[in-house]
Amino acid sequence: MSLVVTRISFSGYRNLDGVVLEPSPGVTVLVGPNAVGKTNTVEALQYLTAGQSFRRPSPAELVAPGAREARVSARLEGDGRVVDVELVAAEGSRKFLRNGKPCRSQDLPGTLLSILFCPDDLSLVKGSASMRRGELDSFGAQANVGYRKVLSAYTRSVEQRNRLLKDGCDPVLLDAWDESVALGGATLLHHRLNLFTRLSSLVGEVYADVASGEALACRYVPSVAGAEAGMGRDQLRDLMLRRMEESRDDDLRRGQTLVGPHRDDISFEIEGRDARAFGSQGQQRTVALAWKMAEVRLCEDLLGERPLLLLDDVMSELDENRRACVTKFVEGGIQTVITTTNLGYFDDSLLEGMKVVRYGG
Repeated sequence: MSLVVTRISFSGYRNLDGVVLEPSPGVTVLVGPNAVGKTNTVEALQYLTAGQSFRRPSPAELVAPGAREARVSARLEGDGRVVDVELVAAEGSRKFLRNGKPCRSQDLPGTLLSILFCPDDLSLVKGSASMRRGELDSFGAQANVGYRKVLSAYTRSVEQRNRLLKDGCDPVLLDAWDESVALGGATLLHHRLNLFTRLSSLVGEVYADVASGEALACRYVPSVAGAEAGMGRDQLRDLMLRRMEESRDDDLRRGQTLVGPHRDDISFEIEGRDARAFGSQGQQRTVALAWKMAEVRLCEDLLGERPLLLLDDVMSELDENRRACVTKFVEGGIQTVITTTNLGYFDDSLLEGMKVVRYGG
């Protein structure tokens, strides 16, 4: 049995001061009007499992008006283990604790990994390339602490090289940074391609199940021409160095690094046609739904544990068939927290097996 959240309590956190929630090990539905704290609850659960929030707030934004600090505590239980995790935020500071001892935010996914699905994620296909890269990197960073370290180091090295490009630095110094960026980029790309290969095949399988056999193909589109899965890190580094040398004049002219995994993309094809250009809104949303479901399945394959699934107000954005797919999926024993303004999105027979918590009166 995987760890599950058995209790979460709030003190001075946004508009949830004094609230205590005991989620079901199965499906918990938080229902109520807008602005009563449902999404704030989801955010807190994501903080205590992923170590970050999809809203990316400052610490001060977490603190309720008039409070000195915000504090959220959760108890996780399973496999004979009990783990207490806590977030404490105040003006200019934010810290995490596990079993009463300080820990880093990046260490929290090692306790319980979570997967969030919110309305913004429905734009996965038609949104920007950075959104698709971010989705893949966010999952990778939770599933593997090394992935997060590599991503962070590469991002810093690209930022430094960009500053040098804008300043018109000495070519010898730029050569040294090319080596650093190429090594970091190759390491990140190696991780990304391996993760994408495993995840994309699952996305295609889930999509076919949801879309009555319709075929979806996912393709990683590297800015480093010639890069592909199966290459070793040294091969990727050498290839990236060559591409950076070829691009240097353009880099200097534009003041930015134009080659590397920070410029890559992911494309989707439905029955051989570009989903972004030709897919209907329903098809595009099904791709996003299949991606999230695939992340859950891959989490089980990689870690041998089921994640916490957080569905924030997505039922109102899906049609009846896709809502049915979601409810069928979460009935498979995954601890899930769903927020909604309307219980009418669920059949009465389904609600009987779910814990319903009413917010806002």
